[in-house]
Amino acid sequence: MSYEKPIQPQWVKKPREKQPLWKEWDYNANKRGVRHTVYSVNGDEYTGEWLDNLKHGKGTYTWKANKAMYDGDWAKGKRNGFGTYSLPKGTSYRKVYAGGWKNDKRHGYGTNFYTDEEYYEGEWYAGNRSGWGRMYYEDGTIYEGEWYDDNRSGQGMLRLPNENRYEGSFKNDKKNGAGKFFYLDKGQLYEGVWVDDIAKCGEMRDFGRDTASAPTQFEIPQVELYNSKAVLEEAENTFLPEQD
Repeated sequence: MSYEKPIQPQWVKKPREKQPLWKEWDYNANKRGVRHTVYSVNGDEYTGEWLDNLKHGKGTYTWKANKAMYDGDWAKGKRNGFGTYSLPKGTSYRKVYAGGWKNDKRHGYGTNFYTDEEYYEGEWYAGNRSGWGRMYYEDGTIYEGEWYDDNRSGQGMLRLPNENRYEGSFKNDKKNGAGKFFYLDKGQLYEGVWVDDIAKCGEMRDFGRDTASAPTQFEIPQVELYNSKAVLEEAENTFLPEQD
């Protein structure tokens, strides 16, 4: 006599395994997705997206101590991506920085406003001006060139309010190394070596006297020194190694 196993109806479902209550509570307690304002113990506020109990996505953070506000991208609890940092000014806010962030620091390309007239636009690395950038100073001076660790360092151009300018090497935020200084108001050009903003040795010659606003009374006379180029090179070589 044969025996056949009865066919189980497909509509019969197995009961789901019951999870411990602490898992459900932990899941419900974790912040994820878009949330309303969450207050920290110290009074700081955050409104935005979460992932695994960390600020992640788009969000706005306000510090209670100074009322500063960050609005932008977050990743794993830190400012990452593009965002704007602002400080209160009267009844509104003044934008301080807008640009890239990484691990809670300015990173990538961004613009930082030190005052209403003084600001920097360019590259950042780990919170410091590093790479290429342009700095506008309150007195009208403009520097455009390379930066390293928040200092002018490398090749750059410094243009003064009267349009005179320096083009050359910088180190430790000062003119260091070979460079040219254009005295456009006087119609002269100095080319030589600089050490800590001081011209040590070089050659001064006439340049653009016809268009200068206040040219010198007399032209610079011809140098009569025998083999003046060799003398200048020897003098420059005493300073250039210091800039390496």
